Amino acid sequence: MTAVQGTEQALLVLEDGRVFRGRSYGAIGTALGEAVFSTGMSGYQETLTDPSYARQIIVQTFPHIGNTGVNDDDAESTRIWAAGYVVRDAARRPSNWRAQRSLDEELRTYEVVGIQQVDTRALTRHLRDRGAMKSGIFSGDAAKASVEELVKAVNAQPSMEGQNLSELVSVKEAYTVEPKDHGFDGEVEFSIAAIDLGIKAMTPQRFAERGVRVHVLPYNATFEDIGALGADGVFLSNGPGDPATAATQVELVRQVLDAKIPYFGICFGNQILGRALGYGTYKLRFGHRGINQPVLDKATGKVEITSQNHGFAVDAPREGAANAPLERFGRVEVSHISLNDSVVEGLACLDIPAFSVQYHPEAASGPHDASHLFDRFITNMRAAKNTAATASTQGEK
Repeated sequence: MTAVQGTEQALLVLEDGRVFRGRSYGAIGTALGEAVFSTGMSGYQETLTDPSYARQIIVQTFPHIGNTGVNDDDAESTRIWAAGYVVRDAARRPSNWRAQRSLDEELRTYEVVGIQQVDTRALTRHLRDRGAMKSGIFSGDAAKASVEELVKAVNAQPSMEGQNLSELVSVKEAYTVEPKDHGFDGEVEFSIAAIDLGIKAMTPQRFAERGVRVHVLPYNATFEDIGALGADGVFLSNGPGDPATAATQVELVRQVLDAKIPYFGICFGNQILGRALGYGTYKLRFGHRGINQPVLDKATGKVEITSQNHGFAVDAPREGAANAPLERFGRVEVSHISLNDSVVEGLACLDIPAFSVQYHPEAASGPHDASHLFDRFITNMRAAKNTAATASTQGEK
């Protein structure tokens, strides 16, 4: 793969043989991945650096991309994770006081092959009707092959189903995020173990802003690792891949639930909680991706506009409370529902301190309707600590 400036002929090829022609954007070469569309009108830097997009080719439905450039502050991880990038009108030059370089330069730095001047409206309608599918971007010499050869190369790649990608995106060494580094000057009341399955930088920051010390642990952290930290709660992050492959994390969450340690999961962490409780998961036709997804909070009747990025969902009863398939975990109810397609967007355990949502309450580029969920987790940890203190006092008597 060679990263050069300028625009050359480029092709986006889908597994069903549909071809979209454009010009190169970013690096020159070949990118293979699952084609998915994101409806966000802002936050392209946060989108590209979200580890949940590993091995996916992102199609931006908003036509103008790159206008505000790229800076060192807004990235959600240490690199761009998207396999490829598809836009309609790429900015010729950035225009923003915070811009430090262009998006085209950033794509070339991380050797991300992109394509511009694509009819993204037609492409999005195609993916919406046919579903997310295997795809490839080919530019430079790679684009000179026959369409038949390119379609064959696209279809030879593995599908997203069955992919275990947590190891690919997770931190290699544990680290700690301190509240004092994010403007909190009070006494630290709680610490949590956050299992990094593709965590976004803003998530531990949102906890730290509230006075919670966050120990970020690798994907393969054990229950013993959590115990050694004396954590007051356990958090499982977002991440890429198929939740059906996350057997290690599912077993870890079951240990957490058995110990009645407060649990909070988002996105992949929601799917893992579902599987830990005994529910199944399934692949959505084209997924939910963007920062404008409406969700109904069943407890309040309020609608929250949420940031989402997921291609799998939990299969659980949507009405009323029911015993979990693994009955030792008690009653569970679906707490949130997508108003676009009625997909399960949250789970609440009624007999143990555990809940999760399918969306992103940390949403760096907005919206912030769901930020109260961090406070809800803190409330759960405070209640658990008070219960433990009361039980200890009664035991002494």
